[in-house]
Amino acid sequence: MTQAPALTATANLASRVADLSGRHGWQDRPAFHQGHRAWTHGEVHDLGARAATVLAAQGVAPGDRVVLALPDGIAWVVAFLAVARLGAVAVLVNPELPAADHAFMAADTEAVLCLTGPGVEDRFANRPRLGADQFLALAPAAEPAPAHPVDADSPLYVQYTSGTTGRPKGVVHTHAHPAAYHDLIGRRLLGVTPDDVTLSVSKLYFAYGFGNAFVFPLFSGSSAVLVDRRPAPAAVDELVARHRVTLLYSVPSAYAALVADRGTGHRACFASVRAAVSAGEGLPDGLGERVTELLGAPVLEQIGSTEAGHAFCANSLGHHHPGTVGRPVPGFEVELRDRDGRPVPDGHEGELWVRGPTVTPGYLNRPEETARTLVGGWLNTRDRAVREPDGAYRHLGRTDDLEMVGGITVSPLEVEAVLRTHPAVREVAVAAVPDATGTGRLRAFVVPAATPAPTGLQDELLALAREHLAAFKVPRSVSLLPSLPRTPTGKLRRHLVRRGAW
Repeated sequence: MTQAPALTATANLASRVADLSGRHGWQDRPAFHQGHRAWTHGEVHDLGARAATVLAAQGVAPGDRVVLALPDGIAWVVAFLAVARLGAVAVLVNPELPAADHAFMAADTEAVLCLTGPGVEDRFANRPRLGADQFLALAPAAEPAPAHPVDADSPLYVQYTSGTTGRPKGVVHTHAHPAAYHDLIGRRLLGVTPDDVTLSVSKLYFAYGFGNAFVFPLFSGSSAVLVDRRPAPAAVDELVARHRVTLLYSVPSAYAALVADRGTGHRACFASVRAAVSAGEGLPDGLGERVTELLGAPVLEQIGSTEAGHAFCANSLGHHHPGTVGRPVPGFEVELRDRDGRPVPDGHEGELWVRGPTVTPGYLNRPEETARTLVGGWLNTRDRAVREPDGAYRHLGRTDDLEMVGGITVSPLEVEAVLRTHPAVREVAVAAVPDATGTGRLRAFVVPAATPAPTGLQDELLALAREHLAAFKVPRSVSLLPSLPRTPTGKLRRHLVRRGAW
């Protein structure tokens, strides 16, 4: 008979990172920078232990779920550590979501308490709520709480999928997963050390940002710069220069904004950056080279998912293959399969299936969806890719990205890549939009690189498509727009693009 895992306080994430800090002498080193204030590792762990007592006084018990509807900042960090210390489960939500989404997530998780930042105080009227300012004000006077014993597989947090295809799903991760994120990616692939300073444009509620700006600093003794909103390009310049940032994490759309209208050549404000990482969406052809030229540092593309917790394929400082999402992360297995589940040979397109130590045990309250997505320990990522001879994977989009036009399957990424070569194009999305008869017609939606757009740009783009693409892949029309519909994590909402309006 299999013996149940022993419950220990040392398996508790909050206890584990606090012990690491003390053992390695990180207590007086900076852990998080916000504005002109820095918090040391020692301060963060002490405040988290005291804040756990505050939450317990609010009725939070082991196993309970607590919504964190907070912007990035020290309150978020302390709240997560406090929830973890109690053996409760943190529910990470974007504070800028519509009220209906907040209501859904609080109900879906049966949250016993909602910690809120400014502007969302009225979102959780039917549930116990505590504001971030009050929470932080109460913590210093409270007694430190002991770490509740858990096992490695105890739930630690729930993170919702980005909703690119509709209603988001709650993904469960355990107390063991963050240590693996750092060991497999932060330590082995990026070589994060106590001297590193991180700036993640992607936020803490997003799987990518959670690892970059919360997990890696606490497990390495390094520090992260926290910003409550996504910083504009000028703010990125200033933050990198002021804090001597060494690791920059962002998404392709934000990197595109960073290089727009700046000309070429390395800028002095980025002199401290030793590496940049891109994830969340495919890096368009040529953008990586332009960002590398601007930063004077390599841009390492990777791919992950909320279900995997962080990256499962990644380029690294030791093996960088531009144009790919890199090799499987150590500890992960990756297979390419056809639609019938059979492995495909190298050089052939297939769907990515992943197995590894941080794959979710399942979706919250969705056993049927869990059974469809997790099969025999393998995660169906619904990403399409091809394996290169060196073992790196070239990402070809999502299985639900494909469009049907006149009975023929078309990849919009191919059309987008052609249109993006025009110097007047900043962003582009292509989709089959139903016409008045309900027939799908391929249409392109373009964000110009400058406003106003050059006269005749639409005609030029259609001519460009005709020159380089088969006739059935040429869009019927081009619409110029100020922006594309994206999730707060920067991913394109293709289901909205397919409507032709948003």
